[in-house]
Amino acid sequence: MFKKISDPAGCEVRSVIRFLNAKKVKAAEILRQLVEIHGANVMTDGIIRKWVRQFDDGRNDVHDEARRGRPSVVNVGLVAKVNEKIRENRRSTIRMLFDEFPQISNTVLHEIVINRLNYRKLCSRWVPKMLMDVHKTK
Repeated sequence: MFKKISDPAGCEVRSVIRFLNAKKVKAAEILRQLVEIHGANVMTDGIIRKWVRQFDDGRNDVHDEARRGRPSVVNVGLVAKVNEKIRENRRSTIRMLFDEFPQISNTVLHEIVINRLNYRKLCSRWVPKMLMDVHKTK
């Protein structure tokens, strides 16, 4: 019996598909072997067949291709500007920040403040997320 590998990276699974396809193993047998090692939720039969077709057509790269999408407006400079505004007025709200940065949506500002800067609203001030018990009681 083989040792199970949980949560494999996609490129690892595609590398196995490429290897077995080079050995002329059928897609159904590739699926059986992947399920045996990685578990039932590793990949569907249709996706395996798609990758086998792509490797047969000459694809050599097992990594995902870069996808186009909407570019993020969040950058280091913008995060620094938002952080500076919060430090000027610790009682500022997302709405007040939106008035300062009208080109940025409330959702993006919220994401910057909460996820990038790790601030949380506490006693109507933005404070860093990492608080000690002494600070929490105050």
